[in-house]
Amino acid sequence: MGFLFSKSMNESLKEQREFMSMNSRLQLERQLQMQNQMRERQMAMQVAWSREFLKYYGTFFGIATLGLTAGAIKGKRPGLFLPVIPLSFILAYQYDMGHGTLLQRMKGEAETVLEKESSLLELPGGVPTFETIEKARRAQSKFYVEK
Repeated sequence: MGFLFSKSMNESLKEQREFMSMNSRLQLERQLQMQNQMRERQMAMQVAWSREFLKYYGTFFGIATLGLTAGAIKGKRPGLFLPVIPLSFILAYQYDMGHGTLLQRMKGEAETVLEKESSLLELPGGVPTFETIEKARRAQSKFYVEK
């Protein structure tokens, strides 16, 4: 009688472990999916911000260029045109970020770093472990009592 009870108990435990394993996997997949969707939304907001900024900066750049060019021609002072040069670099960067291929180039460079220069990504002191986190927590905790 004990053998039958033990056998059904083992099967029940095995089924429970499989269920918990499947449940953990499902939870992890959902977390990964959520994190990826949040990352994509943040990137979309960055691109949208860049495009919106480009509209305002483009207007400023156009007015400033017209004003500086007119002032340089009218006053016969070509030095007034010089600020247009660095302003045009900013305009080109913003355009590339919002409508160009900057994000694809950044992604490619990031992949190169991950593949060929991964040592640059290592944390100083290594990856935190449970023990180092617990040690720091105990040092700061006012409620921790050593047993």
